[in-house]
Amino acid sequence: MEQTKSGKTQLLLLEDVTNLGKKGDLATAKPGFVRNFLLPQKKAVIADKRTIRMQEKLKEERSKQAAEDKKDSEALAERLKEMTLTIKVKNDAQGHLYGSVGPAEIVKVLADEGIAVERKNVILPKPIKMVGTEDIQLKLKEDVPATFKLKIEGETVVKKEEAPRVEVVEEGEEEKAPEEAEEATEDLPMRSEREKEMKEELEERTKE
Repeated sequence: MEQTKSGKTQLLLLEDVTNLGKKGDLATAKPGFVRNFLLPQKKAVIADKRTIRMQEKLKEERSKQAAEDKKDSEALAERLKEMTLTIKVKNDAQGHLYGSVGPAEIVKVLADEGIAVERKNVILPKPIKMVGTEDIQLKLKEDVPATFKLKIEGETVVKKEEAPRVEVVEEGEEEKAPEEAEEATEDLPMRSEREKEMKEELEERTKE
């Protein structure tokens, strides 16, 4: 197995390999990764004079495949942007999930619609932990971006908090004490008559 000075093995990639290269590229990898994964999975061959002759043909195939993949990804992105998918989850009365919705759950929701993506295609900064509707970002083949809406629906009804009731009192209409209210409603002519009688009675007592 031919190795570079760094101890890595030089390869010709037969398929795209994440973080390593694309089909037809020359790449280097650690012997263990080559021996245990790349060669058994037929994703690469050891680079030598014989295999290097394959490089141009592989690159040409890769170019054609890339064009097809990009076209398919763009069509899928157009389809996804019109979609709202739903996932049922367990939650409490405040809307918090018992657990969370992450890339694995999103891959499954899409698979149920016949859309095949991998976890690495899901761009999710952090797991979703509340009911509601979220915009989910994807990176499809050939780095084509896509978005769809995911409705996280709780099995438990979320209780809405009622806003506190505030009674508005117009200026000058503050609540009056019972005595003041009664006095304010008393007929004014009757008050004048009572005051007159009280005055006459006081004068009579003074004369005595």
